[in-house]
Amino acid sequence: MGGMPLNDMPWWRWRSNVRSALHMLSDPVFHHECWLAGREGYGDVTDAVYRLVEDTWLDNWSAEKYVGTIFRDSAEAALVDVAALRVLRIMHQIGADAPVSAYLEHPGWQEAVMAAREAHVMLATNDAEDPDTPPRSLDVLRIMTRSA
Repeated sequence: MGGMPLNDMPWWRWRSNVRSALHMLSDPVFHHECWLAGREGYGDVTDAVYRLVEDTWLDNWSAEKYVGTIFRDSAEAALVDVAALRVLRIMHQIGADAPVSAYLEHPGWQEAVMAAREAHVMLATNDAEDPDTPPRSLDVLRIMTRSA
């Protein structure tokens, strides 16, 4: 694919969390097989949104602030901004404690999924990874972010 390894970024652990969140938010099959089914080890929609914005503060400022540390370039940052804003808008409208079904039934959900997918594909491809592999569990994410 010609990309770079994930851990070549200074704040690669934060990038890993953002990528994990975008991956889960962008996969409708995953939504049904994991989140709606209540499968253990993958969190829920709110957990994914928090992974997307918690360390990065993308709910307060643009991903552009992190170009060169979390994001490789302005193109990545712009796609992440769109995805973050769309999912945050939905979360604020229905509430952080809403069930998964409320997110999936929200009229803006498909747009949010498409925005997350576009960002996920770019970040995964730029990290030389296949964007179409299933999302990793939160346990795998924890293991990945512990090792250097």
